[in-house]
Amino acid sequence: MAKIKVLVVEDESIVSKDIQHSLKRLGYVISGSSATGEKAITLAAEEKPDIVLMDIMLKGEMNGIEAAEIIRKENQIPVIFLTAYADEATLSKAKVTEPYGYIIKPFKEIDLHTTIEMALYKHQKESEVTKERDLLYSIVENKDSKDFIFVKSNSKLVKLRTDDIFFVEALKDYVIINTADERYTIHSTMKDIDKKLGDVDFIRVHRSFIVRLDKISSIEYPNLQLEKEKKLIPIGGSYKEKLVKRINLV
Repeated sequence: MAKIKVLVVEDESIVSKDIQHSLKRLGYVISGSSATGEKAITLAAEEKPDIVLMDIMLKGEMNGIEAAEIIRKENQIPVIFLTAYADEATLSKAKVTEPYGYIIKPFKEIDLHTTIEMALYKHQKESEVTKERDLLYSIVENKDSKDFIFVKSNSKLVKLRTDDIFFVEALKDYVIINTADERYTIHSTMKDIDKKLGDVDFIRVHRSFIVRLDKISSIEYPNLQLEKEKKLIPIGGSYKEKLVKRINLV
């Protein structure tokens, strides 16, 4: 596993070196150090650290809060503030930059380690949520396509081609999407799934079942059977007429 890279931004040389020594003892890698906000922004862009430890009260024209805001917007790197000032006014200004934590000086190594690990975990989870949101947006933008759907399986979204789906079965507050090789249980309603799959290739044959038309191998009322499936699918009385109209009966 790659070691975590940390950028240290602290204008007191002795304090900066002390922090760096502590980080190395904890197993982190120092990707760079800076005494100014301007240099910190440059290093963040060049070195791409995993996290930034940022002193709030930096000497010079730019303070740590201003530098953190730019780093967050331009590089999406999590920032932890280091400060000897925990007054309300300072915290109010700092929280606008959405930091991933605060470490009050003087601090112990355990505080440093705990805060960094919690910040990295939070950032990772937020990144996963952002990726999932962006993927969902892309699905919405292509909502007219009925060639595939995305289902959530083991905390990830899986692309599923609709022509691989044999049938969908309702199970209380869930539905089970069945392919030849897999079963996907998702929290949804039959009405919602019916809408997503459309009525060109699929048909609802029972209040608890939706089937793909071209997978039907035989019909013997009150049931039908699908290709490669031993399971008999019931045909609801109110759905029979619609099914007869949809199949190519000769």
